[in-house]
Amino acid sequence: MIKKIDIATWERKEVYEFFSSFSDPYFGLTAPVDVTKAVLLAKREGKSVFALYLHACMKAINSIENFKYRVIDKQVHVFETIHVSTTILRENKTFGFSFINFDDDVAVFKKNIDVEKERIQHSTNLFPPVNTLDCVYCSAIPWVNFTGHKEPVLGQEMETVPKLAYSKITEENGKFSMTVSLDVNHALIDGYHASLFFTRFQEFLDTY
Repeated sequence: MIKKIDIATWERKEVYEFFSSFSDPYFGLTAPVDVTKAVLLAKREGKSVFALYLHACMKAINSIENFKYRVIDKQVHVFETIHVSTTILRENKTFGFSFINFDDDVAVFKKNIDVEKERIQHSTNLFPPVNTLDCVYCSAIPWVNFTGHKEPVLGQEMETVPKLAYSKITEENGKFSMTVSLDVNHALIDGYHASLFFTRFQEFLDTY
C-alpha cells in the first residue's frame, strides 16, 4: 500500500522544499552497534548473523515513518512496508543486487534471503526482477572495520532511498560490535530520525 502526502499541508513542507533544491541533499552518520546477542545466538544455533542483524535493521527501518517516504514523479509518498535491496557476493567476487521481502518473522525473512542468494549465484544479472523504491539499499563490507563510509549518488534526479553499509564485526572482551553507515535524504529525514534509527536498531538487536 502506498499513500501520497499533501505537501501543501505537510509539517515538513519548508524543510522538504529547501533540501529538495540541493544537488546532493544526502547526509550521513556512522556509528557502532552492539551485535553480541546476535553473534552468540548465531553461534549457538547455527543461524546466519547477517540475517539476524539485517532483520533487526529492517524492523527499525519499518518502525519509523520518515524512512518510508519516497519521492515519485515529484510527489512524496509513504509506503506501508519497506523491504531491502542488499548486495550479494558471488563466488567470482562480482555481485548482484537483491530484493528481499521483509517479514516480521525472522525465519521467513531468512528464507527470503536464501531465495535471493540462490538466484544471484546462478545469474550474471546486476539487477533483480523486482526493482522498486519501497526498499533500502544495503551493503555488507565484512572485511574492513571502517569508521567512515560514502555511498554513491546517481545524481540524475532526486534520490530518496536510504542507504546503509555494515562493517566487519569485531570482538573485544567478549563483546561484539559492528559499525553501521547510514546515508539519508535530508528532505525527508532529519538527524533526529537518523538517531532514532540507531536507537531502535540497537533495541531490536538486544532482543536476541
